[in-house]
Amino acid sequence: MYVVFRKELADHFASRRFAILFILVLLAAMFATYIAFQNIRSELTPTTEFVFLKLFTTSVKGWPFLLPPFLFFISLLIPIVGIALGFDAINSERASGNLSRLLAQPIYRDSVINGKFLAGLAVLSIMVVSVIAIVAGLGLRIIGVPPSSEEVLRLLVFVLISVIYGAFWMALATLFSILFKSAATSMLASIGLWVFLFFFMSVFPVIPGAIANAAVPIDQNSSMAMISKNAEVHGIISRISPSTLYGEAVAAILSVPALGSASFLALMVISTYASGRMLTPLPFDQSLLLVWPQVMGIIALAVICFAVSYIRFMREEIRAI
Repeated sequence: MYVVFRKELADHFASRRFAILFILVLLAAMFATYIAFQNIRSELTPTTEFVFLKLFTTSVKGWPFLLPPFLFFISLLIPIVGIALGFDAINSERASGNLSRLLAQPIYRDSVINGKFLAGLAVLSIMVVSVIAIVAGLGLRIIGVPPSSEEVLRLLVFVLISVIYGAFWMALATLFSILFKSAATSMLASIGLWVFLFFFMSVFPVIPGAIANAAVPIDQNSSMAMISKNAEVHGIISRISPSTLYGEAVAAILSVPALGSASFLALMVISTYASGRMLTPLPFDQSLLLVWPQVMGIIALAVICFAVSYIRFMREEIRAI
């Protein structure tokens, strides 16, 4: 497996795909950081805590999304990176005939899929860590405020959650690369599912909203209990999307550490922190307990996708072309 891992890692770093993806993510992060630099002073007060984290959580007036710009672009681009690293992991080798020749060597079949997935995960991790480190270094030089130990821990957890989030999309793309013989088909299937889960289930939750309104209809005369029930159903449906789980987790870790809940409604309260009012932040261990269900949900989805990929790859018949 180490031989496959090393070969795939070298191929990723030497490819133009990696360079394009890294530049794309870096430019988006730099743009979001520039927005934060332009608006960070308006959000700072003498009582503001976690000043360094404002680099990643500062929004701008008129921003149309719930998540701040940096978190939004990260949640948008990490799936693209994961899909790009996994959509042709198996079917490209099969189409070129390299897969049958590779398995004819004294190498276990599971070493192939494990090595490819771990190599892609390593590239994704290096990319996420590098971009966040570059942004943090620029922010440290510009604002001149070093991070506290708790802020560093929160950033490390943020990096870990981001890597897990990317691992799900890479596992999903790897699954499609096994199910479909054409790399173009697997790419279209992966992107189509990403568009559905990211935009229609998370960013613009029209489907969860329609289901919630059908299950618990509300209007201007509805009681608070009915409104809360509608919001609860809305949150349950929207959490089918890993993008919603990721948004809730990073919002609780970075944006709103003082909230007592990381539910769907928690994202709507992010804007209250732009007014400068800051509640007593939750301790770091309590924040971890708060986001644990969301993180475990993403891990479970990633494990399911990779397990199905593993079983299907181990059982399929591979013939020489």
